[in-house]
Amino acid sequence: MKIVSTKFAPLTSIRVVELAGLAPGPFCGRILADWGASVIRVDRPGALDIDRLSTGKRSVLLNSKQPAGAAVLRKLCNTSDVLIDPYRPGVLERLGLGPSELERSNPRLIYTRITGYGQTGPYSKVAGHDINYVAMSGVLSMLGRKESQPTPPINLLADFAGGGLMAAFGVAMALLHRSKTGEGQVVDCSMLEGASYLSSWLYNIKDQPPIFGEGRGCNWLDSGSHFYDTYETSDG
Repeated sequence: MKIVSTKFAPLTSIRVVELAGLAPGPFCGRILADWGASVIRVDRPGALDIDRLSTGKRSVLLNSKQPAGAAVLRKLCNTSDVLIDPYRPGVLERLGLGPSELERSNPRLIYTRITGYGQTGPYSKVAGHDINYVAMSGVLSMLGRKESQPTPPINLLADFAGGGLMAAFGVAMALLHRSKTGEGQVVDCSMLEGASYLSSWLYNIKDQPPIFGEGRGCNWLDSGSHFYDTYETSDG
């Protein structure tokens, strides 16, 4: 995406608290920071840091499991516009930092939750990874070459697109709603549902072979056609 004007930063006045996590949460925070938001990443003492999406963010080290750390985190949320929660359902509630608690002190807060399977249902508290969410959405079965096992799309489809990108879009919609009503929102982003939603076109075009609809690796866009594949050039 190209920003035509360097003065175009629509989220300049927005303050974001990003609880440190992996992939989708940091990517959501990175998107918001890229569009001008002030993002504070809350890191946990002793946690392994493999996040490479911290550009443009500030960082604070807090042990939110301790009363003093939880009090500081609550204060940050009370003066912020967006909270990015990357934990499984119930984690922040046990710290007294769930949506209902924070809404009382900051009714304008956009409480953004990124989970694998959503907040309710039989899988809501089950751990998972990108490959699990993509598989359960049905999308993984469509990826790969003919007569081979499905090929995982790194962790781009569920973690980054279905999780981080969809969460950032949800934040944008919630901020638009708040600008009209003054009300905050809970944005519930399920990576399983996000991956499935991103793949809507694949499901809906299955009645149009050879564009899509044949078996894996037999369609125009999945290596089933000579004009949509990769080849070694004559110079290697």
